[in-house]
Amino acid sequence: MPILVVQIPPRSRLRAHSPNDAEPLRVGSGTEYDYVVTNDGLTLQDEGRCAPALLPKMSSTIAVLGDADVSWHRVTLPKAPAQRMRAALGGLLEEALLDEDVHLALAPDAAVGQPTWVAAVNQPWLLAHLAALEKAQVFIDRMVPMSWPDDPPVGHFSDTPEDATGALATQTLTYAHADGVATLRLQGGLARRLLPDPLPESARWTATPAASREAGAWLGHPITVMDASQRSLQATRSTWNLRQFELIASKRGMRALRDILRQAMSPAWRPVRAGVLALIAAQIVGLNLWAWRQHAILEDKRAEMVSLLKSTYPQVTAVLDAPTQMQRETESLRMTAGKAGDADLEPLLNAAASAWPPSRPPAESVRYEQGRLTLSAAGWGDDEVQKFRSQLQPSGWRVESTEGGLTLSRAPAPGRS
Repeated sequence: MPILVVQIPPRSRLRAHSPNDAEPLRVGSGTEYDYVVTNDGLTLQDEGRCAPALLPKMSSTIAVLGDADVSWHRVTLPKAPAQRMRAALGGLLEEALLDEDVHLALAPDAAVGQPTWVAAVNQPWLLAHLAALEKAQVFIDRMVPMSWPDDPPVGHFSDTPEDATGALATQTLTYAHADGVATLRLQGGLARRLLPDPLPESARWTATPAASREAGAWLGHPITVMDASQRSLQATRSTWNLRQFELIASKRGMRALRDILRQAMSPAWRPVRAGVLALIAAQIVGLNLWAWRQHAILEDKRAEMVSLLKSTYPQVTAVLDAPTQMQRETESLRMTAGKAGDADLEPLLNAAASAWPPSRPPAESVRYEQGRLTLSAAGWGDDEVQKFRSQLQPSGWRVESTEGGLTLSRAPAPGRS
């Protein structure tokens, strides 16, 4: 799955800002972001630097925060409900934080009652960058620090530009170990005094290409060269995610649909898309073959009915509706032979007489309509009517009870009204 890794530019510390300074709101106006594209989180596929609107759109996006933009604090995790954990952490760190307007995030392995690390980031600055990226349709799914408290220790040497001209002023060492993360200047003796002596043998040391020579001399041995892109790609493999509490990534509505569509159209889903298209094509072909087969069977049935009609009644030359014409010709022959049909008066009277209760006198009145015989049944109880109906129903007769009468008719054949 393609992953876009965006490096958030470091927060400016060259001048003091007043509480009403609007600079964070201008983040994104002319701001460019370094980015890395990877397919597996291990191999760098592409890299560059551009404005937010020109960033590649990938199925997953991770933001990386610089070493100096995250401060680290060790606390014992309090027992508090999830919705109140942020307030509880703020109370614990009230004296340690210089600014109350900060975003906090817990270590991934945090457990209640156990010591854990809390990452703190300037919230207005971070929100300004997230807003600038989201305005350009770049949605951050996860945020990770460039370095974090870790064991064995990790040291990285980098160069720091003095101003916008890019002139190198200092070289810094970011030293991440089990007790925290420190960013120190190499000039002077502070870095050597704060680092353990001797340095841990298990420590891993890296440096940017511009700082590698001086870093090797400072350490006294060769050092692994790692530029910012490789280092940010390495940071994404950590288990940290700074999108917590009020910054939890939400995926609702059109954004959720857009993310699903973007993921479905990614190269990793190409086999699934091909399988779905093949399944749809197979269904369409199968339905057409089934419809063709059913049509052929129906045509065969119609041909058989036409053949039967013509063989039985040779005088019929034009066949428009074989079942109807067959019934009409059969009725014509019956009437010619003088035989009573099912809807005639005689069969209706015979059916009524066969089920007439012995305790009841003959019907006082009889009315016959085409296919319907109505008999007077004054004083009949419900059980008598039901018995009369149940005796005739197996023979295909239908009995309708009306006020003071019973109507007898031939029940329609199944499937016909």
